[in-house]
Amino acid sequence: MTPSPVSPRLSRRAWLGVAVAAGLAGAGTAWWRLQPTPALDGVLQDLWGRVFDGPTGESVAMASFQGRKLVLNFWATWCPPCVEELPMLDRFRAAHHARGWEVVGLAVDQPAAVRGFLQKRPLGFPVAMAGLEGSTLAKALGNATGGLPFTVVLDERGSVVQRKLGKLSEDDVAGWATLG
Repeated sequence: MTPSPVSPRLSRRAWLGVAVAAGLAGAGTAWWRLQPTPALDGVLQDLWGRVFDGPTGESVAMASFQGRKLVLNFWATWCPPCVEELPMLDRFRAAHHARGWEVVGLAVDQPAAVRGFLQKRPLGFPVAMAGLEGSTLAKALGNATGGLPFTVVLDERGSVVQRKLGKLSEDDVAGWATLG
């Protein structure tokens, strides 16, 4: 008995099904890998003890932000999604600063690049030169892959209430205003 030939239409459907399944599996794996992991023990206590240089040499002491609702945004000038979300963060800070919110940009970048960027596009929130130390801090806060941008939202008690790896959306930022 000879097997019946497979119709070309069925063959294309089968391949399409395999391709869709592979795509979904890949997307699911990527989503799972990019989810923030739990923050390391003691990292928040360590955070408040850190002092970074600002872009013009001033000190940016993280302790000065304790007791406020805080958005920590890890970014770099060479990261297009980072640069795209900075104006949104600036607007959020301007709109909610009087309600106890602060935004701090932790630049994982070269000081000269950040200074040049800020001369062209000034920001209304503090920027700290975190450099490679910023990558280590971001990983300790749950950014296992070290990708940028990475944002951590802390409440006034200093507890992590949200984290996001990747570009922020207007919905992300609007949701913060409802916290506390």
